Amino acid sequence: MNARGLGSQLKDSILVTELSATGPFESHDLLRKGLPCVKNELLPSHPLELSRKNFQLNQDKMNFATLRSIQGLFAPLKLQREMKAVQQVQRLPVLQSSNLSLDILRGNDGTVGFEDILNDPSQSELMKEPHLMVAYRLSLL
Repeated sequence: MNARGLGSQLKDSILVTELSATGPFESHDLLRKGLPCVKNELLPSHPLELSRKNFQLNQDKMNFATLRSIQGLFAPLKLQREMKAVQQVQRLPVLQSSNLSLDILRGNDGTVGFEDILNDPSQSELMKEPHLMVAYRLSLL
C-alpha cells in the first residue's frame, strides 16, 4: 500500500471536525494558521492606507483597460491567463516565493521598491515544520 492510500485511510477514520471546538470556546490552530495577529483585524487608520493596499489591483485594471482599447479584447485576456498561470507556480509551502515571472509580466522587474530593500513584512521568515506543511497542502492531514 502506498503512502497516499494510508493517508486517505487515516483521514477517513478520524474526523477532524469532531476534534475542534466551535462557538465561543473555539481555539486558534497554531500549526496551520500561525500566531494570531490583532493588527490584521484592525480597520485602516488612514484613508490612503486602503488605496495603497489596492494599488497593484487598480494598476492592473487600468493597464487592462488601456490594452483593451488599443489592441482589442484578446490582448488583456491573454495577459490575464498568463498572469494566472504564473501565480500558480510556487515553491514548497515552507519557502516564500518571490514570483519573479509575475513581476516581469507586470513590468516591475526594473523597479526597486521598499520590498526589494527591506523585504515585505507580510513575507517574514517563519520556519515551520516542512513535512507537516506539505502534508497539509496535499490534504493528508
